[in-house]
Amino acid sequence: MSETLREVRLITVDPRASIARLRFGAIDVPCAIGRSGIRALKREGDGATPIGTWPMRKLLYRPDRLRQPSTALAVWAIEPSDGWCDDPSDLRYNRPVRLPYPASAETMWRDDHLYDLVVVLGYNDNPPVANKGSAIFMHLARPGYLPTQGCIALTREHMLRLLSRCGPDTVVKVG
Repeated sequence: MSETLREVRLITVDPRASIARLRFGAIDVPCAIGRSGIRALKREGDGATPIGTWPMRKLLYRPDRLRQPSTALAVWAIEPSDGWCDDPSDLRYNRPVRLPYPASAETMWRDDHLYDLVVVLGYNDNPPVANKGSAIFMHLARPGYLPTQGCIALTREHMLRLLSRCGPDTVVKVG
């Protein structure tokens, strides 16, 4: 494994655009971001990627679709009952939950491949503030880098390359 990265930087030309660049070390790759671009004042459902410095908390992966990736991040295998609460009025807002869940929650075990690899970013999690935004992840991109709901999305190849250089002290800087 190469030297662990301290920072991954998201570079945007237009803060309202939904395609940006992600730079880690000497590597610069395209990525998708939120449909509303980047914003300092993130709100639940606004489709924006939040500006700030966000630690990489852990890696989640689909064990039925790929082997555990090489990374120094904490790693957890996603299970079919895994979800992420996105209901601002719920006590588990912006936290992992088990499905079915009585409040609104995103399914982590998806039919598409977007969540085959998911880095949980430390946004609005210590503690979560209602309506400030939830489930801000780094995950796999749709073909053509279609916009996300506020996450950062990369190709599988680029994600695996990045993960091999990340550890518990790596942060993502947006804006």
